[in-house]
Parts: sequence; structure tokens; C-alpha cells
Amino acid sequence: MQKYILSKKNLITLIGGVLIAIAFISKWTVGNVYVFAWALIIASILGAAPIVIQAYQALRVKVVSIDVLVTIAVIGAFFIQNYEESAIVTFLFLFGAYLEQRTLNQTRSAIKELTEMAPDSALKQMENGEFELVEVDEVDQGDILLVKTGAKIPVDGTVISGEGSVNEASITGESIPVAKEKGSKVYAGTILDNGTIQIVADRVGEDTTFGKIIELVEEAQDSKSEAERFIDRFSKYYTPAVLVLGFMVWLFTRNIELAITILVLGCPGALVIGVPVSNVAGIGNGARNGVLLKGSEVINDFSKLDTMVFDKTGTLTVGNPSVAEKVYYGDSIDEALSYLASVERESDHPLAKAVLEEIGEPSFWPVENTEVIKGGGIVANVNGHRIAVGNVALMEKENVELSEEAKADIARFENNGNSLVLTSVDGELKVLLGIRDQIRPGVKEDLQRLKKLGVKNLIMLSGDNQGTVGIVSRELGLTQAPGNMLPEDKSAYIKRLIDEGHIVAFVGDGVNDSPSLALANIGIAMGGGTDVAIETSDAVLMNSDFGRLPHALGLTKATARNMRQNIIVAVGVVLFLLAGVLFSEWVNMSIGMLVHEASILAVILNGMRLLNYKLRY
Repeated sequence: MQKYILSKKNLITLIGGVLIAIAFISKWTVGNVYVFAWALIIASILGAAPIVIQAYQALRVKVVSIDVLVTIAVIGAFFIQNYEESAIVTFLFLFGAYLEQRTLNQTRSAIKELTEMAPDSALKQMENGEFELVEVDEVDQGDILLVKTGAKIPVDGTVISGEGSVNEASITGESIPVAKEKGSKVYAGTILDNGTIQIVADRVGEDTTFGKIIELVEEAQDSKSEAERFIDRFSKYYTPAVLVLGFMVWLFTRNIELAITILVLGCPGALVIGVPVSNVAGIGNGARNGVLLKGSEVINDFSKLDTMVFDKTGTLTVGNPSVAEKVYYGDSIDEALSYLASVERESDHPLAKAVLEEIGEPSFWPVENTEVIKGGGIVANVNGHRIAVGNVALMEKENVELSEEAKADIARFENNGNSLVLTSVDGELKVLLGIRDQIRPGVKEDLQRLKKLGVKNLIMLSGDNQGTVGIVSRELGLTQAPGNMLPEDKSAYIKRLIDEGHIVAFVGDGVNDSPSLALANIGIAMGGGTDVAIETSDAVLMNSDFGRLPHALGLTKATARNMRQNIIVAVGVVLFLLAGVLFSEWVNMSIGMLVHEASILAVILNGMRLLNYKLRY
């Protein structure tokens, strides 16, 4: 019976409203006091039913809830035959609950949209080579899947054939389609705007990037911030205190209507709902914009940070070294580049890939008598020529003459933070390449935005040599940038900053960043980084989009500010109403309940503004 009545709360609210309207119309038009009284009595009894049930359920678990206060107030009003007050209070309370639930559902819509984006089927290649439509749960790692235009990509995978454009807004928040071809990575929940591709499943189910987003966002909603925990404790003692206050007022004044009015006005509804709605809206905005905030506690700390520490490679820089500068000497350069590419194709050195990407697809030659010079490079015979590829020390060992021009170029390249690759053909220098990791596009502007948002210290920690680190630091305008840092050195550095009283965020993407991510007040992982980094972090920038970082900081500050506004509104309204009922005559039970419900809607609507938050600069 209780469950049935609670399921019909909205209908009861509607009937109560109609009965109240009938009561006042009958009184004002024909002066029928009999219809007026009985319509209000029925409205009071119907409206009180779900409220009494909720109060009873709360008392069973030893909680004195808002429903308990309203129940006592309504019974009291009914007892003194103030049916007008009892009917209006129950109607306003139920109608307020309806509007509250409706607006909260809209607030949670951002999270709901995520779960609805999850793919539920896939075209899987069977043993006979044909593709059949199966439930996404039937897809295993290593399966080959076909994705057609307009379809959702069902798993995290790698394109093995075909090409197309994918809308990755569900992962990154960026709606501009991303071109995909053989070897490209794709993510579950994204949509193939055009083209047809075949992919091999790398991660399935909850292990996909999209699955982890949904899981972490749900966990974030369930977690409680320090402010929410304080309000829970506050409400636990505040509500009984209102009961005692009401009883004391009745004891000294013998005015039961005044005591009942205090019970209604003292309800802390807006205070209880204000902070959670801000947190949910803030987390929802982040999820839609490629920023995953792992809980309400994260928002509080994130909004207060004054120091941001970055790993260099893969965070401030792209993470893939490329040729930044080059100089050619003499003639027959195309031939020399062809020999260089032939030698580098045989190498597994990290710089070899950058060299090959720069040269492209020349004519390759057979490589003979390859000799790896430790700490120097490679010497080999190609098409009857002796080819040396390596650093300056190797050139000196090979007796390659370096002209004054070449020496000046080498010095300039080194000052610019490049790793050098020199190539000689038969003892003559032909090619000088400067290779370095490129700074992410837009990072300098993003760091300026962080400064405007109140971050006082921008620090980079890197394992690279101090010369290379210093160049990046000067270009980006960082506060500090120590180099030659091992993972344990980074952790010690962050611990020292925290001990000095700074609120520190660390941004990184690798396994070696995990200790620093865990130690910092706020650990921020790049979404394209390792699983360990993502799991140990407090926030994730999806798809490694550094440009989301200013939005994340601005959003947490706006959320914390919104939370404070809601607390001020909630407490201010209660104090105003209590002062009004004690020191004036204009505040009665109905007006108090109306203002009380209005304050609840006010804090909810204020919180909902966060769903549309955008960084202004």
C-alpha cells in the first residue's frame, strides 16, 4: 500500500491542487463554507498520506527528515482545524518535490546521455568470413568487426582496412570529425560519419575507454565532497534542533500555530539539495566536454590549486620526436638522403623513425657490413659507398671534416635543444638533421589561460637534459623547469611543494608519472596515456587534449562558487523566514512553505547553469 501511494504522488498532487481550487472558488463565488471546508479536509488527508509514509520510513532508520517536520506541522494544523494551512502546505510540499525531481532529472541528463551513447550491437566476422550482427557482449578481444557509415563503433580497436571520418565527441567533447585509416585507433561510443572500416577489437566491454568513462562518472556521482559530508552531519542535528525549537516556542507562548509554522519554515531542504546538484551538474558538464572528474572531492581541491606541475614528454610536448631543423651540404643530396633512409630502416633507434618520416619513401638500397658504434651511431656500406650516420663524435672518428659553417650549424642546433643526426658519404658531410619533440599546438595559450584562472606556479619536471628542458621552459614561460629528473625525484619535488603549503596538481601520462599523480593533491592524466596513470589520477583529459585543462580548472572553480552560492541562499532563506515569523506578522505557514519550496528550486536552477558553462577566455 505504501509503495502504491508513493508511486501516485504526482497524481495526488494534482488532485490536491484541484480540490484547493474548488474550495476557494466555492467560497469566493457562492460563499459555500461547507464545500470549502470539506474540499480542504480531503486535500489535506490525501496530500499528507505520502508525506507521512516518507516520514515513517525515515524514522525507521533513525533519521529525523524534512518529511517528519512537515508531517508534525500538518497534523498540528489539522488538529487546530486550520484546514486551509494544512491543505496548502501539503500541496506546496508535494508540488515542490515534483518540480525538484523534474529539474534534477534534467541536471542528470548529461550523464544519462553518456549511457545512451553506449553501443549495443556489432557486425562481427564469423568463421565463414561473413559478418553477422551480434550483441556487443559477444565481441571478444581480437575479433574483426565491420563498421558502416552512421554506425557506432562498438569497441576500442585498430583499423585494419578502409578509411573514414569519426565523430569522437563522446570521448573528447570535440565534434569535428577525425580522419581514420589503416593503423588508426578508434574508440567505443564514437560514430563513423562516413566511410566503411574494418577494425580489430583491442578492448571490449567495460575495459573500453567509453566504458571506463561511464563507470568513473557514476562513481563520481556517488562520492561525496567534504561540503556534502558536513551538510549531512549538520542536517542530522539541525532537524531535531528545529523540533526542539518548535516545542520550546509552544511551551513558552502556548501558541501552537506559531510552533507549527516554525517547524515548516525550519526545513533545510535547499541546504541538503544545493551542494549535490552543483556537483552533479559540474561533473556532467565535464563529461560532455572531454574532462572526467572522479568525484565531488576532486572539485573542491581542484578549484583551490595554486601550483600546476607538468611532465614534459607527451604532456607539454607531442611525445613523438620529429625533424625540426635540417641543413644539406654539397651536391647529390637526394642520393645521400636515399642512403640515409636505407641505413635508418635497419635501425630500431627512436630517432630513426623521425628521420624516415622526414625523408619519406625514397629508393632504398641494400645495406651491407653494418656496424653499430656504441654511443656514436651506425657505419655501413650502401651501393659501394661508406655511409656514417650518427653524432659529432662518430663524424670525428670517421675523420669527416667539419667546415666552419657546419660547426656553426651544429652549435645552433644544439642551442635549440635538438638531438643531432649527421650523415657522411665517403667521409664527406652531406646531411645535418636536428630532431626534437615538438611542443603541443596551443599549449602556450592554454598555459596563459591557467595563469588568468589563478595558477601562480607553472612547473615542468623532465628526465631530459637541462638544456633541452630550459629551451621548452623559456618558450612556454614556465616558473621553474628542472631537468634530469628520475620518477623518484619528481615525487620528492611534489612532496616538497605540498609541505611548503601549496595545493598542487600534477599532469602526466606515463607509468613513471603514476607516483607523482597519486602524491599530488590533484592528479590529472592525459587520456591517451597508460592505464596505470589514468587509474591513479583524480581527473582525466580525454584523448590527451591539453586544451581541456583550462576548461577543467574554470569548471571546478565555477562549481565551487555555485556550491557556496547555494549554501548562502539556503541558510539565508531559513534565517529570513524564522526572523519573519518571530518578529513580524506577515509570515504564516503557507507563505513560509511557498518561499521554502521556491528556495529549493532556486538552488537547483542555479546548479543547472553549470551544464552550459564555457570558459570565457
